[in-house]
Formats: sequence, C-alpha cells, structure tokens
Amino acid sequence: MSIHSVKRSQCHLAWDNSIPPVLHVSSGDTISFDCLDASNGQITPSSTPSTLATLTISSLDQVNGPVHVASARPGDTLRVDVLDVQVAEWGWSALIPGFGLLADEYPAPALKIWSLLHSGEEGEEGYAWFDEERGIRIPLRPFAGEMGVAPGKEGAHSTIPPYATGGNVDTKHLTKGSTLYLPVEVEGALFSIGDGHAAQGDGGTAIETPMKVTVRLTVIKDKPYVKTPHFTSRNAHPSGEEFYTTTGVDSDIREAARAAVRHMIEFLGAEYGLTKPDAYILCSVAGDLRMHEVVDMPNYVIGFMLPKSIFTKAKA
Repeated sequence: MSIHSVKRSQCHLAWDNSIPPVLHVSSGDTISFDCLDASNGQITPSSTPSTLATLTISSLDQVNGPVHVASARPGDTLRVDVLDVQVAEWGWSALIPGFGLLADEYPAPALKIWSLLHSGEEGEEGYAWFDEERGIRIPLRPFAGEMGVAPGKEGAHSTIPPYATGGNVDTKHLTKGSTLYLPVEVEGALFSIGDGHAAQGDGGTAIETPMKVTVRLTVIKDKPYVKTPHFTSRNAHPSGEEFYTTTGVDSDIREAARAAVRHMIEFLGAEYGLTKPDAYILCSVAGDLRMHEVVDMPNYVIGFMLPKSIFTKAKA
C-alpha cells in the first residue's frame, strides 16, 4: 500500500461535496496530514486574551483534504485507522464569546497558552501543567477533533458542528490505535481531518494545537448499519479494555442518545445475530451512554459504548 501526504495549505472551511480532492488514493493507503490548530494560525504562543476579539470566526476549524478514496461509493463505510498523532510544543484553550455550554454565563474572553511537555510517566504521551504551583497536571492524549467525509446533501456545511458523516465529533477516545467508521454518501468518500487536540474532556474545550496525524483509509462494503460515526478504542477505561461505540448526532440531546442506542441494536443484530429485543436488553445491562460533544452547536454527539470483552466466542 502507498503512503501519501497532505500539506497545511491543502485545507478547506466547509463540508461540501463539490470541493475538488487534493489527493486520490486507493483503499488501504496511508496518509499523513500536517494540520494547523483550530484557529487556522490566528492564535500563536504570544497571543493574549485581546487576540480573541480579532478572530475571524469564519476561518476557524479548517480541515485538511479532501482525499478521494477509490472504490468508495454511497452506502459503503470508510474505515479510518488512526496510526499516529504528534502535537506541537504549545497549545491554547479559550473562552470565546458565544461558544461553549455556559457561554451565557461567561461572556468575557479568556485565553490560556500551554507548554506541552512530551516526556511523561511510563504510558503517558506527555503532560502540561495547568498550575504547577498547585500541582495540577494534565496528561496529554492527542487526537483529531475533526474527522469526516463529505455529505451527500449539496452545498457548503459549516465545519463547526458534527454531522452523521462525522466532522467536529470532538471525541477524546479517537487517539492513536483507535478505528473510526464513517458512512459514505458520495463517490470517493472525500475524507478530511483537522482540529488537533492535545487533551480534552468529554464535551469540553480542548488544548488546541497544531498536529501531524497519520491515518489509513479502507473502504468496507458490508456494514450498511453504519449511519453515524462508529468507533473502537481501548482508552475509554483505565483497564485498557476495548469498546465498540455507536453514536447519535442530533440537535436534541435526548434524540441523540436514543439514536446511539438504536444504532447499537442494529450493530448487534448485524454482527452477532441478536433479535432487536435481545439486543436492547443487552444494551441495558452492559453498555454506557456518554456525552462526547456538547459545545459545537447546533448538534450533540452521544456515544453508546459496549465492552467487547462480553463476547467470549468468535462471531458466527
């Protein structure tokens, strides 16, 4: 399989299936992306809170791509294996007026510039001091906040919210070693990625940072139940246990949660032959609902996470 690269300058500011691809690859190829931070370079290590008043909001959350994957057709699934994520030596977190779950309560801008230290304890990717004097240290768990494919619906769609086809899913479990599954709605899939994060809580503001991220893109023809982002990851639990996660993406948080469970029921039926009632009961006793993204309006991402260890026999 071939290895390709996408430069920082090869980026766009909308999910739009009319944007020409910057790269054509084959299924199974590996691509390395060099991505600016989510401010598109507007925030630097020397920035102050006054910088936030001068941000061009329409230039935020750019993504690199799109990448056309040969043989990808509507109804297919694009498998995205996250092979590596390398972040810069600095990052930023901000309270930007109008953004965030408590935006109405925190109208004043605030900015924190972080130094990212890449030698942590064994098993750590590194760390950053939130407050060294008080002993508050944040472990680095880098991932790309934006990963998605072009929607089938015509026109330009903002990169700020998430969609059924991915986008700004801001899900902290999509670190190195994870696998994301995306529903393909257009020929070639037209995959893009960006929004480097050094660390982030569920649904909160990240340590935003430039990143270099490497993924492998593979077209899958036999997973028609993937209608929103699905993923597997081992970092959802301290034990390192692997989870399979389905998601719901909706402007109504309850409907997003219902959709996440519904998609897991479909997955269990397709992959393990369970009836819908049996799958629903299994979800009730073994799975966990998690808020993955609650700040990129108008849509929420809710995940339903099922530990793979409950399956003690190979699939039939």
